[in-house]
Amino acid sequence: MTRFAVIGGGAWGTALAALYAKAGHEVTLYARDTAMAAAINQSRENARYLPGIPVPQGLTATDDLAAATTGAEIVLAVVPTQSVRAVAASLAPLLQDRTPVVLCAKGIEKATGDFASDVLREEAPTARAAVLSGPSFAADVASGLPTAVTVAAGEIALADDLARALSTETLRCYASDDLAGVEAGGALKNILAIAVGAVHGRRLGASAAAALTARGFVELRRLGEALGGRAETLMGLSGLGDLILTCSSAQSRNFTFGLALGRGEDVSKLKLAEGVHSAEIAARIAAERGIEAPIIDVVAAVVAGRMTLEEAMKALLARPLKREWD
Repeated sequence: MTRFAVIGGGAWGTALAALYAKAGHEVTLYARDTAMAAAINQSRENARYLPGIPVPQGLTATDDLAAATTGAEIVLAVVPTQSVRAVAASLAPLLQDRTPVVLCAKGIEKATGDFASDVLREEAPTARAAVLSGPSFAADVASGLPTAVTVAAGEIALADDLARALSTETLRCYASDDLAGVEAGGALKNILAIAVGAVHGRRLGASAAAALTARGFVELRRLGEALGGRAETLMGLSGLGDLILTCSSAQSRNFTFGLALGRGEDVSKLKLAEGVHSAEIAARIAAERGIEAPIIDVVAAVVAGRMTLEEAMKALLARPLKREWD
């Protein structure tokens, strides 16, 4: 039995906490909302974020971060990328030296262009940074449906240990030492999912959606490799696998955001879509490094209000013709 602390009471945090409690581990779920933590303990359900899925008795929710992390052997940080810095700073004085902190968000910090693992190392230098990423929806994992993900750490031995600790009868974890590749794939696919969602929302057809997904993957590989990732990682679960899932289902917040954009709906009240934050910084990084990423560019322009969907479509179709692999 492992002592887990799961930081973040949203759908994904609750799903992972429930998964490991069901597997027989001791799990404490930290939720900053006092009322929600109390409701989870009383009703054995996170009615706000994961309704209809029971929470096992082995899981305890709390709004006390120190209580959640006391004695934790593995910490899962399941908070949005833009919140990782503040959470890591709060965790730093509470963690035992060299405690593994597994980051479960997918994005790029907007203010700095850093991945979550870089932020964690800055704010909590004694922690051992790792990342869990791949094609996975919270409801599927919490319901015990078969899922496979990648667990990455700078040291392959740590990644191997975590893959064993985090795997269950229904969740299979593959180990990797390519942190940059796993984080790049997770962040960049969110941007592309917005584009594909917009295509569906505007009813531009399945052919356009398939073309955009395929050409978007080319950009994901280009930029991901430039950020230090390996090609084989980007073609694996945390790159291509996650891209396929996120670009094909309304369970994805990024796809749903794009869908609403395509339909001309008000997106201001939608749930957080990490791709919105990542688009601008990814486009800037691509420009600074001379990397061609036209789909990422137009997504950044559309979500920032600098370009309409019609203008974006025309800009992509009007680009000079080229050989496919140039």
